[in-house]
Amino acid sequence: MDSSSSPAGDPPVYYVGQHESKRQLPISPQTWRKAHDCGYDMLTTPITTPLFHSRVLALLATQLSELKDRPLEHPIPAISSLSATDTAITPCKTISYLIGLASPWVDLSSPDPLVYNISRQVLELELSYAAFCGLNKVVLPGPKLQYGSSHGDGLVQYACAVQELLALNNFMQILIHLPMMYHPDQDGDDVEGSLSPFTRKEYTEEGGRSKHDFLGTWDAWHVVRTLCKYHVRLFVALAIPRHLPAIHAQTRWHSEPLKLLSLTAQTFIPNPKDKPALTKYHQDLIHRYMRLRTPPWILLCDVGPIPGVPDGEAKTPKPPKAKGHDSADALEEPEKFLQALIEVGQNDQRTNQTSIKTKNPTYHLAYIRNLQEKSPPQSFLELFGAGYYHDFLQNPLQPLSHNLESESYEVFERDPVKYDLYESAIRRALTDWVSAGKTASSPSGTIVVAVVGAGRGPLVTRALQASETAGVKIELWAVEKNPNAFVLLQYHNEHTWSNQVHLVQSDMRCWEGPVSTQPSQQQQQQYHSSHPHTLQSQKPPPQPQPQPQQPQQQPPPQLQPHKIDILISELLGSFADNELSPECLDPLTHTCLNPTHGLSIPSRYTSYLTPIAAPKLHADIASRTLTDPTAPNTPYVVMLHAFDYLSTQPPPENPATAAAPIIKEAWSFTHGAGNGASPSSSSSPSSSAFNIQNNNNNKHNTRSARLSFPTPHRGCMHGLAGYFEAVLYAEIELSTHPLRAERKSRGMTSWFPIYFPLKVGGSLTITMRRCTDARKVWYEWIVESFLEPSPSPGVENRDSTNVVGGLMEQQKGRKEKRVRLGVSEVGSSRECGCVM
Repeated sequence: MDSSSSPAGDPPVYYVGQHESKRQLPISPQTWRKAHDCGYDMLTTPITTPLFHSRVLALLATQLSELKDRPLEHPIPAISSLSATDTAITPCKTISYLIGLASPWVDLSSPDPLVYNISRQVLELELSYAAFCGLNKVVLPGPKLQYGSSHGDGLVQYACAVQELLALNNFMQILIHLPMMYHPDQDGDDVEGSLSPFTRKEYTEEGGRSKHDFLGTWDAWHVVRTLCKYHVRLFVALAIPRHLPAIHAQTRWHSEPLKLLSLTAQTFIPNPKDKPALTKYHQDLIHRYMRLRTPPWILLCDVGPIPGVPDGEAKTPKPPKAKGHDSADALEEPEKFLQALIEVGQNDQRTNQTSIKTKNPTYHLAYIRNLQEKSPPQSFLELFGAGYYHDFLQNPLQPLSHNLESESYEVFERDPVKYDLYESAIRRALTDWVSAGKTASSPSGTIVVAVVGAGRGPLVTRALQASETAGVKIELWAVEKNPNAFVLLQYHNEHTWSNQVHLVQSDMRCWEGPVSTQPSQQQQQQYHSSHPHTLQSQKPPPQPQPQPQQPQQQPPPQLQPHKIDILISELLGSFADNELSPECLDPLTHTCLNPTHGLSIPSRYTSYLTPIAAPKLHADIASRTLTDPTAPNTPYVVMLHAFDYLSTQPPPENPATAAAPIIKEAWSFTHGAGNGASPSSSSSPSSSAFNIQNNNNNKHNTRSARLSFPTPHRGCMHGLAGYFEAVLYAEIELSTHPLRAERKSRGMTSWFPIYFPLKVGGSLTITMRRCTDARKVWYEWIVESFLEPSPSPGVENRDSTNVVGGLMEQQKGRKEKRVRLGVSEVGSSRECGCVM
């Protein structure tokens, strides 16, 4: 069974399973066939039988009875290995369609060492045997959080036990079943025969109960997966409640490794026809979760039996509920309790009840299948990233030190949106140039246009098309250092561009600019200088003229350099400047661009940052670190999908709408005299412009920014998401900014966000620096965590006292001392920086 994404354009595939809490007997091939015929893709099965449960309860009751007479002794009894009567599953052909259920009556969070150790032994026996049988997925009961006045004290021992269970084998996936939010009632001992009531009073303290908490169970999960070091085989089985929590809790779970969504009959509500249905909010939640790169499975719990399955096979009696420590029949009179265990299995105490009556026992399944068919269509970007690009870490390109392959160019050229915007910007710039009566730089009066870093020539084609549609003649130059791509440019010039383009093979930083010959520009030329570039003007040769009887030797044509009027480039990276666009354009804008009216397309680009929670990316980087020590310090290009914004605006009026992220500007670069700035000018929130004084000294391109972000809800910060915006010309812009990309460059796929990982989590004031020397450019980043003395106006802090950064500037001049809680290590990409 493969839960990979469906082909592009099709609705996501929903894998739906069935669970009956009273099912104790094994799933026979006949049962599985009937379930499959109904439309189910999987079934759950308990690993052990009620007889094993009874044996454990008897052992525990006997041990507690003995401890009453010897209170100073604390021996831990050992549970003997499983016997044939303790389990009903065996290796079989249907095992791959089953999900194992660990005993829900254990308590790994109990403060009582006796209860904890017996629970751990039970799970070790069950998971070891399940692995032997070939079960590759097992659901564990989540931790119990509340014991008297203590809350969450047992999470560490729970996590340690899970870590030991993961080490039992190398293939089994462990799914921890957790409610979507914490509510005090969820810690009730309503599981039949639970071990929790056996917790002795000396290990608990009386006290009030905790209040409901939207992120309470996420906190517990975060502790467990952190101590388990983000194990790749540890997942969440999330219980969807009838009443959904606030939207920030829903988006937080979206960023986690969801493997299973469980829905009970109580999750559904009756529709006008008295049939089970889900609210619009539930439908939206499921649609959103099912768009993950690996969609979770859906488990329908206690929604009715499988049609055609005998009752005896579907459910069997269970042991009575174990009562508390002060219960007479459990502890004061263990003989009576043991007698009750002997009689277990003779009475079925309750039948499965649902809140909605329906004649169709699979109506809930039919509803989920109908919901699948009505899934909203995927956007162009979702289709583009489905299956491969979502949350896939890619190292940034090194275009200056490496020559790209044709396949890399082809990926970028598939984006029509970017090139349509470039063509519009070029056409608008040409039209405005003529309308303004500006003087062109060519000796012939033609506007000089240069495409630097031409690659395979898509911008050259667009420049020629813009010239034609605008009715403005241009002198076009194309510069490319890649010798392999230059061959293709020569081919295009001859067969596609009608030899209209002057081709130059050179590193753009070494190119001295366009040249023309006097008195004629119609002859084919070859020009070599001390710099490594070649000029090829491939226009048709002039018609042969009759030779005079005594030809006179003409002096060689003089090469006349001139300026560039419009400089076009596509050197931007995911963080705008991370592929060294400033370093590439500096020499050209300083020496070759028209000093009065020269334009650069793009004319300005700005980098943006925001903190995010991205546990999947954090886990992937941690695994890479084993073989690559620089992995935690590498900025990655990644199409972010399973992540959560940590810094958001106050909640909107519509509670079902996600709060908008707070994304702040880090710095910007500006090029082109005609854009109202001197060549190679720049700005940032905490740095001023630099003037070029020495082309070999790149210090003028260093940047730094210190940005503060309010975090209204607690969370773990795994890294920084970086975006950019670029002004091509006038109001024509490119953008990956999440709040503005849809308006400015809808459907653009050329750039994914950049991700700066952190070695430790936290919340947040960010210091980001762009560093450089004479050889390469790299980034450094630091995160500090602060405790604010009081929340900022307009920011509701309902579930956290850790409101961090950015709030001081909103308090209208009121300055109060913040308390620094911690600081991360310095992240630095110097070892893997972009080489100039």
